Amino acid sequence: MRNNIMKKSIVLIAILFPLSLLAQQIKDSAKTISLKEIIVNGIKTVRGTGHMPEVKDGIIYAGKKNEVILVDSLDANKAINNTRQILGRIPGLNIVETETGGFTANGIATRGLNPVQSIEMNTRQNGYNISGDVFGYNEAYYLPPMEAVSRIEMVRGAASLQFGPQFGGMVNYVLNEAPKDKKFEWYTSETAGSFGLFNTFNSIGGTINKMSYYGFVQYRTMNGWRPNSQQWQLSGFGRVQYDPSEKLKIGVEYTLLRNRIKMPGGLTDSMFKANQRSSFRSRNWIKSPWNIVTAFANFTISPQTSLNIKSSLMFSNRALVWRNEDGGAGALDNIDPSTGKYVNREVENEDMNNTSTEIRWLHNYSLGKMKNTLAGGVRYTYAWFKKQSGGEGTTGSGFDLSITGDFEKNIDFTTTNIAPFVENIFRINNRLSITPGFRFEYLKSISNGYKESDGITIPSNENRKRYIPLFGIGAEYKTTANTNLYANISQAYRPISYSEISPIGVTSKIDPNLKDASGFNADFGYRGTVKNYLNFDVGLFYMAYNKRIGTVLINQGSSAPYTLRTNVANSVHHGLESYVEFNLLKYLDQHSKRGLSIFNSLALIDAKYTTGEFKGNRVEASTKYINRIGLTYSDKKLSGTLQMSNVGDAFGDATNARVSSDPVAGYIPAYSVFDASATYRIDRYSLKAGMNNIADKKYFTLRADEYPGPGIIPSIGRSFYIGISAKF
Repeated sequence: MRNNIMKKSIVLIAILFPLSLLAQQIKDSAKTISLKEIIVNGIKTVRGTGHMPEVKDGIIYAGKKNEVILVDSLDANKAINNTRQILGRIPGLNIVETETGGFTANGIATRGLNPVQSIEMNTRQNGYNISGDVFGYNEAYYLPPMEAVSRIEMVRGAASLQFGPQFGGMVNYVLNEAPKDKKFEWYTSETAGSFGLFNTFNSIGGTINKMSYYGFVQYRTMNGWRPNSQQWQLSGFGRVQYDPSEKLKIGVEYTLLRNRIKMPGGLTDSMFKANQRSSFRSRNWIKSPWNIVTAFANFTISPQTSLNIKSSLMFSNRALVWRNEDGGAGALDNIDPSTGKYVNREVENEDMNNTSTEIRWLHNYSLGKMKNTLAGGVRYTYAWFKKQSGGEGTTGSGFDLSITGDFEKNIDFTTTNIAPFVENIFRINNRLSITPGFRFEYLKSISNGYKESDGITIPSNENRKRYIPLFGIGAEYKTTANTNLYANISQAYRPISYSEISPIGVTSKIDPNLKDASGFNADFGYRGTVKNYLNFDVGLFYMAYNKRIGTVLINQGSSAPYTLRTNVANSVHHGLESYVEFNLLKYLDQHSKRGLSIFNSLALIDAKYTTGEFKGNRVEASTKYINRIGLTYSDKKLSGTLQMSNVGDAFGDATNARVSSDPVAGYIPAYSVFDASATYRIDRYSLKAGMNNIADKKYFTLRADEYPGPGIIPSIGRSFYIGISAKF
């Protein structure tokens, strides 16, 4: 009862506080005859969290639900990319915590969507794609180290018009740039922590005449919270930019990732209850080398017109050798007494390659007395993807990708995508603007190869073409220079991916009649900043997701249940998203050099199937609420943050089964986790320390049907870290 009262109180505060502020703003604005025209190009934040301006870098953000986080302003465990600390202030962000359990990056999603490997998101670095394939294999195996990231931009629903049709929107990790006032700068950061964590990050940068450069190298090793969790990772980046004039900037970038991860495997419910830290897999390994080369040119044609061109080439891979999912998590990987050896492992290999070019053009023009903004462009992508699986590996325990015979599946996929898009800000007056937009997606998918089933070789040949028009319209009303009402409705689309038509494992089966999913997102909210002490964004959302692809438990209660990947039904996701941060010391004294703020990131989500056999059931992986509350102190030398993350329960499949022998189906309990981080600065040096999962909560966020499972993938218990950084 006490918890229900507390939740209701938080909801009322999240709704009524900004609404009361809005009422006062409207009352005050009634006394004002008119507002001077203001077009903001900078990012307005309070304590590093805020919103994008109407237009930035050739992209229109007006009327769109968006957030921006300045990473350097946060106290968090950046050595292991602790996502809930870094991105936790984004309302409704659901996180799969698997970075130390076998995946190379934690997955994210919002509004009740599937967070595994961020498959519902358009994931970018410096504005270009970093996932395996935007459509065919939209999984993110690489994310930049957070110590190299200057800010993180996220756009919900309406991102489908500017960036691509994903339901979850776009997330962009913007890396640090070269210092403009130094020829050479070196930054170094060393971090050590629990379970053998050691992380070293070093970057250099500078500007010499018209040339600038920036690069970093990160090396990280850890033993892991569970046995069989050892991993090492090397990531690097380099950028060289040449500015021949004030109007033209050109440059190249290169990103790399090298790693080797030992996967501890998944657990059954009974194993998890007995010992969350147990592992019964000692022979599972994965590596995922990633390479991205990018060239860009930014041309200011005139004060009113700009042209941006960005072209990237990704050539990457994922390879694993493991004791596969046969028998589920309960099948122990023991030596066979009759042979004195382990069973043969399985080898999988995937080569991921894609090239993408995006051209953006922006022009400001006058219509009557008002300035309007037109933004358009085109994206061309071509991806080729080779999937080999079911190879019989060795009986050994080390990392060995050699196989006996041939792969059971050997399929080549290609995807061609051409997408022109256009949006226009029509400024009706100094307060109101309307932004209609249109995007057209041409998509061609081809697969060629074979797969074996019961000793029979079956050709796998498919050729699909799609022509998808996407429309949207947004509106923004400025209540003051720094606060506004916004609304948007935009169509979204999700084609069938490679993994959905050809999974790794055998515990999930595929519906041969799978169809693409489509729908729309709608937003309405009120946001802004008040001086330097208040930042808020409170909004409602509605998302229709038709022909949703999900998992259904078949033969429930029998001795041989399995999950079927199919178009489950239509689903509707709606609810409240609220972020409020109030700095008490800045409110009492705007010139105070200290800050003491409290923030609350809250989402109430109702995501249910509205048609079909499971009508009324909750969508798999969706939670009813995600609530994060934090307290932050900062002064010239010391800063620190204490944060509580409270995430509601969820289900593994559409039947909402609470107990099943299938590794995917089952209950995912609610959990609360506390984190604390602090930084102390002395001249050019910074000392940092923190504790994650302070109460040592035993919980999990994922039930996996294949790797890194199968079964429950436990999240990490209590851990500590300490580090030092310096800039020269």
